[in-house]
Amino acid sequence: MWYVILCKDQLNSLQKRLESRKVHRERLTSLKNEGRLLVAGPFPYLDTSEPGEEGYTGSMIVAEFNSLDDAKEWANNDPYLTTGVYENFEVKPFIKVLP
Repeated sequence: MWYVILCKDQLNSLQKRLESRKVHRERLTSLKNEGRLLVAGPFPYLDTSEPGEEGYTGSMIVAEFNSLDDAKEWANNDPYLTTGVYENFEVKPFIKVLP
């Protein structure tokens, strides 16, 4: 089943995000290569594709897992969480309807 992982960034976490980005993206690439990633990306603090020093308010990942517990475990081990970029996250089951 698909799951949405909604993550909220800590304030002023841009530097930590930049330092952990490579490992974070490697995990997402693994999901993509397994055909389990629908979409992933950050929410910029400002209404621009280049948020600058303000950074991001969080991220969203939509990926396929065997269960809600598996999705939560995957999110719990994300480098953005373990290095203090994310303040918290929420995982919800998701039914893809369109496209």
